[in-house]
Amino acid sequence: MKRFTLPRTGIAAAASVLSLALATGCSDSGSDSGDGDKATGGKESTAAAKVLSSSELEKAIIATGDADGFEVSSATDSEPFASSKEKVKVVDEKCAPIAYVLTGFAPGDSEAAYLNRQVTPATEEIKPSATSSDSLEDSLDSITDALNSTMTIVSLSSYEGDGAQETLASVSEAVEGCASGFTVAAGSDTQKFTKVASEKASGSGDESVAFAVTGDAEGDEVVVKGEVVRHGSTVATYYSINLAAFSGEAGAGTADYDVPAEVIDAQAAKLG
Repeated sequence: MKRFTLPRTGIAAAASVLSLALATGCSDSGSDSGDGDKATGGKESTAAAKVLSSSELEKAIIATGDADGFEVSSATDSEPFASSKEKVKVVDEKCAPIAYVLTGFAPGDSEAAYLNRQVTPATEEIKPSATSSDSLEDSLDSITDALNSTMTIVSLSSYEGDGAQETLASVSEAVEGCASGFTVAAGSDTQKFTKVASEKASGSGDESVAFAVTGDAEGDEVVVKGEVVRHGSTVATYYSINLAAFSGEAGAGTADYDVPAEVIDAQAAKLG
C-alpha cells in the first residue's frame, strides 16, 4: 500500500479500508473577503458579472441529486495539509495555483468567497443475504468497488473585477511552466510532484484548463487529475483521485481516468 502525503481529505470510508494517509486541506466553510494547458473558451471581461457571496455559493455548489450516480458530502473530515493558503509554500511561485488546487484552496490570490464539497460514486446499500458467504461476497464486492472509484473535490470561488480571468490565466501558465514538477510544503509536511502535463479540457464555462499531476508515493508514481473552469466571475475547480492508485491494485499510477464529466456537467448546470 502506498503512502501519499497529499491529499488527506475525505473518502473516510475508503480511507478506513485502505488505511490511507490522505491529506488535502479542504474547508467547506466559505470565506468572504481549449485543450491542454491552453485555456479554452471565451475571454470576455468579467467586470459586469455578479460576484457570488458565500451564501450564494452554498446554493450554487453541486449537491446530492444533481449528478446521477454520485453522492455529495462535506470535505472537512480530516486534518488539513495546511491551516490556511498562506501556510502553503511552493519553491517555484508560478506553480502555486496548482499547489493550491491540490491542497484544497482556491487557485486565485484574491477570492471574495470560497467553499468546496467531496463527490464520490453513489454506493448501493448491502442487503442482508441468505447465507454468511453471500454477505461476505457482497461486502468484498463493495470494497472492490471503493478501490476502483474516483473521488473528486469540487470547489467554487468568486472574484471581483477580472480576478476570475486572472486566476484561469495563472493556472494555464502554471501547467505550461511547471512541466518538470514542483515541491509544496506546509510546516514539516512536504510533497514532491515530479510532472505536470496538460489534458484535454471539458470546454465547460467561459474558459477551462485541465491537467494531470504526477506525485511520488513511496517511490511509485501516482497521477491525480484537475480541471479549473471559469463561469463569469466564479471559478469551479475539480480535483480527482482514483483510489486504486493508493491500493496497489493497478499499475502505472492508474493514470487512465478523468475528472467525471457528469460532475462537471452538473456543476456547470447549476452555475448557468
